[in-house]
Amino acid sequence: MRNVRLVIAYDGTDFHGWQSQPELRTVQGTIEQAVRRVARHQVELIGSGRTDARVHAAGQVANFNTECRIPTEKLARAIGSRLPKDICLTDVREVSPEFHSTRSALNKLYRYRIHNARLRPVTRLAQRQTYHFWQPLDLGRIRAAARHLVGTMDFAAMASKGSERETTVRTVLRCDVERWYDEVRISVIGCGFLYNQVRNMVGTLLEIGRGHWEPDHMADILAGADRRAAGPTAPARGLCLQWVRYPANLLRPTGNAADAPGGDAQP
Repeated sequence: MRNVRLVIAYDGTDFHGWQSQPELRTVQGTIEQAVRRVARHQVELIGSGRTDARVHAAGQVANFNTECRIPTEKLARAIGSRLPKDICLTDVREVSPEFHSTRSALNKLYRYRIHNARLRPVTRLAQRQTYHFWQPLDLGRIRAAARHLVGTMDFAAMASKGSERETTVRTVLRCDVERWYDEVRISVIGCGFLYNQVRNMVGTLLEIGRGHWEPDHMADILAGADRRAAGPTAPARGLCLQWVRYPANLLRPTGNAADAPGGDAQP
């Protein structure tokens, strides 16, 4: 039995999220169907996490077990040729039997893109991947507020209802804010995220960036652990899962050094 890892990019606009759902077009369901046609047996595709409807990915990671003996290079072409135009496999490799896309993940990067200009993002053909926020934003205020989001703490104020969780404590390693011409990008690296956590963080940062709250109010919001006290949930279309990192030893197939990848899942 082989354990095969996929690194996947997709435009989430026309998908009902990652997780398979009956009668709905999902990323997991679409890829599973393609893999089954190639491997000729049922497969369970395990993703690093569930992206919501209209959320994108540049480096989603998934794995599946198979008895199919097709070499990984040919397997990549065979599966990729059966996928629609809004999904792409950027890497296909055989990995350790112990590799699990969800449980083995060390950390991941989500990036949120904001088109911060008067004209709509269609002027840059970016309307499917960015959130149009036309009001002026003070990046100094956003960066000052973002510093309060870094660390291990209770993120209950940034968690939407709708998912089971034992604790709302999470670790955010970085929260970087940059401007690229008319686009503001908020990049968050963490060891795991609550439901809608990044989108709620962005919505709160935008309220501070437009002057509705002072930057230090972010600390008060987090301490209160009340979702109602934070900003709105930013739209899904601006969010993209950029990469997921894993221990290097799990990215090598047992006894097959020639097929071993040279690094982690980061592009």
